[in-house]
Amino acid sequence: MDSYSTTSLPLVKARHSLQAQISWGSKVVTVGGNAPVRIQSMTNTDTVDVIGTAIQVKELALAGSEMVRITVNTPEAAQAVPFVREQLDRMGIDVPLIGDFHYNGHRLLTDYPDCAQSLSKYRINPGNVGKGDKRDLQFGLMIEAAMRWDKPIRIGVNWGSLDQELLADLMDENSRRSVPWDAKPVMYEALITSALTSAKRAEEMGMRRNQIMLSCKVSGVQDLVAVYRQLSDRCDYPLHLGLTEAGMGTKGAVASAATLSILLQEGIGDTIRVSLTPQPGESRTQEVLIACEILQSLELRSFVPSVTACPGCGRTTSSTFQDLTKQIEDFLRSQMPVWREKYPGVEKLKVAVMGCIVNGPGESKHADIGISLPGTGEAPAAPVFIDGEKRLTLRGEAIAQEFQAIVEDYVEKRFGASSAFAKVEETS
Repeated sequence: MDSYSTTSLPLVKARHSLQAQISWGSKVVTVGGNAPVRIQSMTNTDTVDVIGTAIQVKELALAGSEMVRITVNTPEAAQAVPFVREQLDRMGIDVPLIGDFHYNGHRLLTDYPDCAQSLSKYRINPGNVGKGDKRDLQFGLMIEAAMRWDKPIRIGVNWGSLDQELLADLMDENSRRSVPWDAKPVMYEALITSALTSAKRAEEMGMRRNQIMLSCKVSGVQDLVAVYRQLSDRCDYPLHLGLTEAGMGTKGAVASAATLSILLQEGIGDTIRVSLTPQPGESRTQEVLIACEILQSLELRSFVPSVTACPGCGRTTSSTFQDLTKQIEDFLRSQMPVWREKYPGVEKLKVAVMGCIVNGPGESKHADIGISLPGTGEAPAAPVFIDGEKRLTLRGEAIAQEFQAIVEDYVEKRFGASSAFAKVEETS
């Protein structure tokens, strides 16, 4: 009989990148090396709106964003940054803030030292730091600010704002080849060259290698995969992944998941962002939840207990299993801020909510705790399985409430302090 290996799906991602640290106060987020893949997000508020920006940063941080980027585009925004930081500190939110600079970052970081000091990291776009003779000077001023305040940077190249002079030079060079490349590989090379030459310039100015991160963001799935495979082969800087302008709704979510999964599976990427266009009225936190789901689906990280649920079929004409699945998922997510502190390891809990007898008992046995609801024509009974064994059967109108209570009791007994103490006593 053939043997099967799970090594193709790494539980700890093997990467070759340097390790960097992004910090604020006592909070230190390690990026790269053997550190977990980190989640990043960005506000869409006007940074001048100090209270609105601080509230959205808090929401993103509580949803799971370990760094939050804010726009710093005007003197007024730069002046507001220290007050945003102050509001977050008052709320007990120590998430590092990243300043997103374009065009005038050299002036803002020089003229507003309180802004430069209040940020934990700067994002620099080499395509927007200036043209001609001004490029090196203005880029240099931003690097000098980063070194003065001991802040790491991300050199973030974007194909929507690619250095056109560099692209033109590479196109001219390509035209002189005996067998010229197609236009797309030339663009790939321009993205990568822009990032690597900018990083080299920063190092030449005295910046430490482990304070430099790179990104080369595009909006096409295959384009991003191709670019990052090459970029990863040519450097050991920590890499930030994400489709830029991924899109709205399922399009953006699916495209981001497809792209990031390919690269993360190959050990490429140290931080990620799902650049989702929010649906009207949708919370900005949706992009963070999707990023968490991607990492958890790949078994690279665990954030919340997972719920296995059947899709439904002609055997499940009742919506009971759908209602219960939604209720349990909402319950688990709402409890996590408390459970994460009170019950270490609870994020790895596996729950099953199934709709009929076909796969219900089997899936429930594979979960830590599961329930198999009656399908159409089945006896009105719902067996509950705990740690692979059938323990009881629920009936009546209060199945949802009773199962929720069973889950809560299971969490307390398995992950609570008394359980941990008992395990220590047992092994001592």
